[in-house]
Amino acid sequence: MKTAGRLLALLSLLQQQRAWTGPEIARELGVTSRTIRNDVDRLRELGYPVLGSPGLAGGYRLRVGSELPPLLLDDDEAVAIAVGLRWAATGAIAGIEELSLRAINKLERFLPKRIQKRVATLARSIVTLPATEAVVDSQVLSQLGLACEQQQRVCFGYRDHLGHESSRECEPYRVVHDGRRWYLVAWDLARSGFRTFRADRIRPRVVLGLPFSPRALSEAALLATLKRGIAQATWHVRARVRVKLPAEALARRVPRAVSVEPLDETHCIANVGADSFEMLGVYLGMLGSDFEVLEPEELKLALRVLGKRYLRAAGVSKRLARRKAHE
Repeated sequence: MKTAGRLLALLSLLQQQRAWTGPEIARELGVTSRTIRNDVDRLRELGYPVLGSPGLAGGYRLRVGSELPPLLLDDDEAVAIAVGLRWAATGAIAGIEELSLRAINKLERFLPKRIQKRVATLARSIVTLPATEAVVDSQVLSQLGLACEQQQRVCFGYRDHLGHESSRECEPYRVVHDGRRWYLVAWDLARSGFRTFRADRIRPRVVLGLPFSPRALSEAALLATLKRGIAQATWHVRARVRVKLPAEALARRVPRAVSVEPLDETHCIANVGADSFEMLGVYLGMLGSDFEVLEPEELKLALRVLGKRYLRAAGVSKRLARRKAHE
């Protein structure tokens, strides 16, 4: 193993918040104890606060320092950080665009030429489309994250998808990003239940309140709460359909907010939604599989209207009219 790779592996071990003896590290990395002593000295020269204590109960551990030591990254890690900073600078979160650009400039000045070329090639290949999602205030995210970590109630103003304003007092559990938007999953004290709040609809001023004891909430339950909350926040109409596809196959084709229930090996139930029944009908037609509407009747009516429109567009209605005329 090359020196840089070995130093990275050594740092990874020391960051596990336990003390390691020299022989233990040597066995893990497949080197001698003398090599480990030399590597520890090298890390200290680079600015990493590696503590060592002698004796049978002694060992090495990493102390959290007050200053940021020089970064020790392999090629792929450096490229990943540079690309991630470029993405952050596109404005996904308000308030960090300029900071991200400054960090990119500092990082790329110290990257080897071979990595600079890789980053530049990726930058030229990536096209960022104009943002269509609402931008989240970085201060809101940091305050919500702090409240989750310290288990403190939060008070904030909130605007729902219909534009209604309300004041909320909640016990925050998680800040979640689903690839498009940021959400807060929290226990709403006034409504006595878990709720999902879009972070971009939370007013920038978030007030931290009294501490709370967390309620029992598994990761599976949290994800279910989030999916249900996203659906309620974004769908104006909802429907229940029987789809001729295995549940696993359908789940790969639909957004996470769509709830899929297995029926048998070839069919499943999907709880779907959209801004209108007509839009929902178009969406269901794009699944590439037969389906049956279980409820509501409004969706069935919308499908009949769409069906006639598509037949007219394909010229089928005219052919049927001519055939009936000849009969």
